[in-house]
Amino acid sequence: AWYEDGKFGIFIHWGVYAVPAFSNEWYPRTMYIQGTPEYEHHIQTYGPHTEFGYKEFIPLFRAEHYDPAAWAELFDQAGARFVVPVAEHHDGFAMYNCSTSRWTAVQMGPQRDVVGELAQAVRSRGMVFGLSTHRAEHWWFMNGGRTFPSDVQDPAYADFYGPAIQHADCDGTQNNTPALDSQPYPSQEFLDDWLSRTCELVDLYQPQLVWFDWWIGHAAFAQHLQRFAAYYYNRGQEWGKGVAINYKYTAYAEGTAVLDIERGQLSDIRPLLWQNDTSVSNNSWCYVQEQEYKSAQALLQDLLDVVSKNGALLLNIGPRADGTIPEPEQAILRTIGRWLAINGEAIYSTRPWKIYGEGPTEVAAGAFTDTQRAPFTSADISFTCTANTLYALFLARPDTHATVRSLGTASTLLEGAITAVELLGSTAPLTWSVAQDGLDIQLPTGSHDESPCVFKIQFAPAHP
Repeated sequence: AWYEDGKFGIFIHWGVYAVPAFSNEWYPRTMYIQGTPEYEHHIQTYGPHTEFGYKEFIPLFRAEHYDPAAWAELFDQAGARFVVPVAEHHDGFAMYNCSTSRWTAVQMGPQRDVVGELAQAVRSRGMVFGLSTHRAEHWWFMNGGRTFPSDVQDPAYADFYGPAIQHADCDGTQNNTPALDSQPYPSQEFLDDWLSRTCELVDLYQPQLVWFDWWIGHAAFAQHLQRFAAYYYNRGQEWGKGVAINYKYTAYAEGTAVLDIERGQLSDIRPLLWQNDTSVSNNSWCYVQEQEYKSAQALLQDLLDVVSKNGALLLNIGPRADGTIPEPEQAILRTIGRWLAINGEAIYSTRPWKIYGEGPTEVAAGAFTDTQRAPFTSADISFTCTANTLYALFLARPDTHATVRSLGTASTLLEGAITAVELLGSTAPLTWSVAQDGLDIQLPTGSHDESPCVFKIQFAPAHP
């Protein structure tokens, strides 16, 4: 229920990769792939990989200004209902108190239980706490370091750099990764370690959401995924808390966990709850020095579109290595929060209507599609509803009047008389009328805000 009602959460990519702050969070992989910009940057900035490997960034990851209470306050101000930090990314550095590794934020770098402190701060603000683990990808993630002299090949650091296994279908280029049936399969030892670490995260922090990246979909993980789900769901029942797993593609069977679509959307309503995870920037999930930020308006439009299709939005930020959240990201979150403070009743605890919306802009279904659509227009409308109330969310604010064509007398969607129409955030009475081609609403004068606007439309009982 918290998930279906909450709709909006914060994702946090924060780790050792924030120290070089170059390219993106895959720097620990690409710095070891010869010919990439990251490899050249590393040589020029830090020197040979035998002398300055990825592990040398750990002492520089001090998190000296990390204030989990301030983070939680910001997320609360943003209107978030759940918070999901990365507990361990592909690089293998645990941001939590992992009992089976020395490469943790508790023992190195910040020397703090980053995840545990944030869990406490988030819950003190009444938000739900979740976490992500990307441990599965560590099987091959650092394999570029096997192809030339580097510290990845030093046995003294094998427990950090991981198996770093070479795959025949992974040619070592920047974005090439092993397929989900790629050989060699992860070993039993690796799989058991994955399950042990993931279950320990559950026991330590009681997360109500566990987010997985795509490589758990590899054929070798199938039995372990089922075992984890059984363990986690049983633990949630013991705690008396609703819990959920996020997965991509087909890693879990339909209906057993919550589908997550990375940087992407759906073209229609999905009967089961789903999630879009995206970031405040186009080029990176973590902090980098040259960030390409999206606008708060575009992110709000994503939220409205996703919620109208029975989804939730998990919006990512990337703190600096010192623990501060970049000022542009704070501004984006506060702008979203101000909008939700006025219009949140059209988001929280709502459900999809008969159709997700109307308008000329087509939204492509699938991952990595959120930058491929044309800009939304004032004719693009998303719908959400509660008992006898329909919300028409205009993704771009109209100038003088708004038309909802789905509510015209000629529409088969209109069941019963409209009894009231109001603009959320405005006390001015509205002039409106229903004609064959739609509900026409005159906007109050002096309304020039470019952000989406919401009309609350009430019907006689038994609608919608």
